[in-house]
Amino acid sequence: MQKVYLVGAGPGDPSLITVKGLEIIKQAKVIIYDYLVDKRILDEAPQDAELICADKLGKKRHSNGFLKSQDNINKLMVKKAKEGKRVVRLKNGDTAVFSRLSEELEALNKNKIEYEIIPGITAASAASCYNGVPLTNRRFASSVVFVTGHEALDKNRNSIDWKSIAGCGTIVLYMAVENISKIAEKLILTGKPKNTPVLAVSNVSGINQKTIEARLGNIGSIVKEKGIKPPSVFIIGETVKLGEKFSLLKRSKRILFTGLSKERYFVKDKYFHVPLIKIVPMDDYRQFDDYLKKISGFDWIVFTSRYGVEYFFKRLKFVGYDSRILKDIKIAVIGNSTKNKLDDYGVKADLVPMEESSSGLLKAFKNSDIRNKKIFLPRSDISDKGLVKGLGKMGSFIAESIAYRNIMPKNLPDLDLDWFNEIMFTSPSGARNFVKRYGLPPRKIIIKCIGDVTKRQAEKLGLNV
Repeated sequence: MQKVYLVGAGPGDPSLITVKGLEIIKQAKVIIYDYLVDKRILDEAPQDAELICADKLGKKRHSNGFLKSQDNINKLMVKKAKEGKRVVRLKNGDTAVFSRLSEELEALNKNKIEYEIIPGITAASAASCYNGVPLTNRRFASSVVFVTGHEALDKNRNSIDWKSIAGCGTIVLYMAVENISKIAEKLILTGKPKNTPVLAVSNVSGINQKTIEARLGNIGSIVKEKGIKPPSVFIIGETVKLGEKFSLLKRSKRILFTGLSKERYFVKDKYFHVPLIKIVPMDDYRQFDDYLKKISGFDWIVFTSRYGVEYFFKRLKFVGYDSRILKDIKIAVIGNSTKNKLDDYGVKADLVPMEESSSGLLKAFKNSDIRNKKIFLPRSDISDKGLVKGLGKMGSFIAESIAYRNIMPKNLPDLDLDWFNEIMFTSPSGARNFVKRYGLPPRKIIIKCIGDVTKRQAEKLGLNV
């Protein structure tokens, strides 16, 4: 089947991609992506998918010309589709807004290749919503126009009617950083007041989003002074004033959350999720599988994370067993998250400590007779050895085996740590990876840790806990 999906990835925050777009990526075998696409979206692609950055096809970044590179992109899409590959052209923002969509569709049409276009959230919409600045308002703006600021303003024939645009309620400029001073002059000359509010937003919706507010008369000098760089959008109009009242980022504490828990909604303040650890399978499960083949000979299984549960049952199925083999085995878990994951497999935990930690688990075991009992402990490759030592001191026989690896993710975004009010760590490895990638944060930032082990590691690293 020769078919290409053209998918809008959204403007920055990887969670803004549509559900349909994400499902298509999960089935792709070739993804040709714009370099501005958040690389965390690409983590959802199959492991054997071929990932090709459009930048490497000659496309220059930001607003400079790329006609030749567009031809390279078109040829590559066609080539991969004719090879029978599942091809995705992953475009930043929305698929149809300033994205050269028509050139790509012409190439597919010419080669009789089927295609489907999946929309995405465009930068104008995201900049508006993330900063509490409505694009339209009954009082201030009944119209909105999107304009490219990339077109040269000094060429003899200009296709942009700036006089008509100046009369619009809200103007959104794309690709305008380099020309913003000249554009502002054009708008003022054609009737837009000098004191019209302007919001400039770079890296829209991303964790490193940067904003400035100015007036049309001084926006050029402010952009230069504050170092606003592409990719950026400019919102020009009276609705910009509403951001002071409606912007969540202005009225909330900004918290950097480094754990793997799902995105936190319906909570106070604004959480930014940047997981500092990634869970991946082992390359070789022979030792682990050998233990599972003899699992009925154990008295207890101790799970110290939900990932241990997940990989245990995956491998249990692989060796030909299911949960019935566990009918005579007692199971302990380190806390509620692990207990809930165990529930997903229809298995109830026999022991859940009040204190969710290794020390809490050891305290709970003091009420159970585990002397001379055989305990199987599926664990990560970097787990703390304190639990094994503690159980051994109680007279039990411990067999531990690595079920998964805990690694530092690739493609971690650059961060302006001064922008955050608080950083939350959920694991020792997350704290270690943070310091390795970003160094120590400013001391004014509040550091919070979940669990005593995480706190001790943070203190050891020099974090201001």
